[in-house]
Amino acid sequence: MSEEDSELERLKAKRLAEMQKNLVSRQSSEKSTEQTQQKPAENPRDILVKVLGFRGLEVLENAESQFPNETKIIVQKLSELIKSGEINETIDGGKLMTLFRSVGLNIRLETKINVEQDGKFVSLTDKLSKQSSQDEEE
Repeated sequence: MSEEDSELERLKAKRLAEMQKNLVSRQSSEKSTEQTQQKPAENPRDILVKVLGFRGLEVLENAESQFPNETKIIVQKLSELIKSGEINETIDGGKLMTLFRSVGLNIRLETKINVEQDGKFVSLTDKLSKQSSQDEEE
């Protein structure tokens, strides 16, 4: 009985060791396939840029240069909302500007006013400077 019991215990121990080895190898292979299947996390800014419309990128770039830390937080939150599907529309520059202003960030953009003169568009600054030089000559 003791010889059979010891043989049985030895076989059980051997089988348990094999099962543990199989379990460890299976877990490591699952981790490696998960790692290969997971694509690298997309940059939150890239997610946002994909849904920006007319002048949206211009507003975003100005915000990043004027308020880098605050803009990073806002971009992160917007990308989360886009990924979750809560935002599923194009965000143009006006909407983005309104969002920044609603949280207290007054983004400054370069503004140009063009006027038509002799069939072509010239900047208002150029037109006014030409008029003032003509007035001085008279």
